[in-house]
Amino acid sequence: MEMARTPMERRHRTRTAVAFLLWILGCSVEFTAAQTSGKTVRHHRIVEEQASPQLAQAETAIQSKDYAAALALLQKVVAADPSNYQAWFDLGFVNNTLGNTEDSIAAYRKSVAAKPDVFESNLNLGLMLARSGSDDAEQYLRAATKLTPTALAEQGRARAWLSLGHVIEARSQDEAITAYRHAAELTPKDPEPHLAAGPLLEKQNRFADAEQEYKQALALDQSSADALTGMANIYMRGHRYAEAEESLGKLVALQPNNPAAHVQLGRMLAADGQFDKASDALQIALKAAPDNAAVQRDVADVYVMAKKYPAAEAAYRTLLTTNTSDAELHLALGQTLLKQRKFPEAQQELMTAIQLKPDLGPAYGDLAVAASENKNYDLTIKALEVRAKLLPDIPVSYFLRATAYDHLRDFKQAAVNYHRFLDVANGQYPDQEWQARHRLIAIEPKK
Repeated sequence: MEMARTPMERRHRTRTAVAFLLWILGCSVEFTAAQTSGKTVRHHRIVEEQASPQLAQAETAIQSKDYAAALALLQKVVAADPSNYQAWFDLGFVNNTLGNTEDSIAAYRKSVAAKPDVFESNLNLGLMLARSGSDDAEQYLRAATKLTPTALAEQGRARAWLSLGHVIEARSQDEAITAYRHAAELTPKDPEPHLAAGPLLEKQNRFADAEQEYKQALALDQSSADALTGMANIYMRGHRYAEAEESLGKLVALQPNNPAAHVQLGRMLAADGQFDKASDALQIALKAAPDNAAVQRDVADVYVMAKKYPAAEAAYRTLLTTNTSDAELHLALGQTLLKQRKFPEAQQELMTAIQLKPDLGPAYGDLAVAASENKNYDLTIKALEVRAKLLPDIPVSYFLRATAYDHLRDFKQAAVNYHRFLDVANGQYPDQEWQARHRLIAIEPKK
C-alpha cells in the first residue's frame, strides 16, 4: 500500500503530471508519427520521497535539451544508486538522443530490470532493440502492451501494439494483423493501423479484407496516398479497372507532381487497353522526372502494348544510351525491331542481350526467329539448342528447328522436328501445320 503523501508532495506530483500532460499533448503529432518511426518517448518524473538533487537537475537539463550536462549528472546518480530505474531510464533516453545506441539499450535494460512494470521503459527498450535488429524486441514490446502508460494510455498502448506488429510481421503475419487491430481499437481515429494491416492481408490474398482496411484508413484520412495506392492495387489485381482508375485519379489529383502516381495510373490504363490515355499519364510522369529510367521504361513498354513500335524503339534506344549493359533493355529493343521486321538489327540487339546475360532464356527464342528470317540457319539451331536448356520447348521451337534443318538439307532432323511440331500443335498453327505435312511428304523416304 502506498504511504500517504504530504500536501506539498501531492502538489508537487500534480504539477509534474500536469506539466508532462501538457508536454505530451503538445507533441501529439510527433507521438503518432513515432508509431512507425521507432522514436522513443519520455515519461513524467517520478517523485521519490528522497529524490536525488542530481536527478532533478538532470531532468531539468533534459527539458532544456542540454543532453551533455544531463548525461554527466545521470552517470553520477546511477554510480551512487545502481537501482534507480528513473535515472537509468533517463540515461537510455539521453544516450539515444546523442546517438549512443548500445549505451541506450544497456541503460533501458537496467531500468526495466530495476522496475519491470513501467510502460515507457519496456516500450523504449523494445523500440531500440527493434531498431538494432534484435530478436529480444518482441519480449519488451509485448510486455508494454500489458502495462499502462503514464499519460494518454490508449495512444501509448496503441503504439506498443503497432510497434509489436511491425516486429513480428516476418515471423507471423496473422499475429501482426491481430496486433494492428488491437491498435485500431485503441485509437479508432488513427489510420496507421489500417495502413499497416492492409499490405499483410494483400500478401495473404485476402483482398476483400485488405480493401476494407484501406477504406477505413481513407475514411479517417481522405488525403491518404497509401490508402488510395493500396485500393488501386487491389482493384487492378481484380481487373476492376474503373474503380482502379477512380482511385488513381484521386491520387494524381492529390499529388499532381508525383511521377509515381502518374506511372501507376498509366500502367493501369495500359492494362485496361486504354493506351492513348496511358501514354498521356506516363508522359506527365516523364515531364516530372525526365531522368527517371524506370518511368522512361514504362513509357516504352506502353508504346509496345499500344503497337506504337517506332516510338517504342526510340524510347528504348534513348534508355540504352545510359544503360548500355542492361540485357533486358537490349532484349526489349530486339523484340520491338522484330515487330517492325528489322531482322538484321533485331539479331544484333538479341546477340548483345545474351552476351550480357547468357541465361536470358526468352532472348534465344527471339534470336532464333531473327536468324531464321536472316537465313542464318546455323545460328537458328544453336539459339534453339541453348533455349531448350533454359526453357521447355514449345511448338514454335520445333517448327523453327525443322525449317532450319530443312534449309540446311538435313532432312532426317527436319522430319523429326516437323513430327514433334505436329504432335503438339493441336490445330493452333494451321498455316505452319499445312507446311509441315507437305514438307514431310517431300522429304521423308517413300515406303
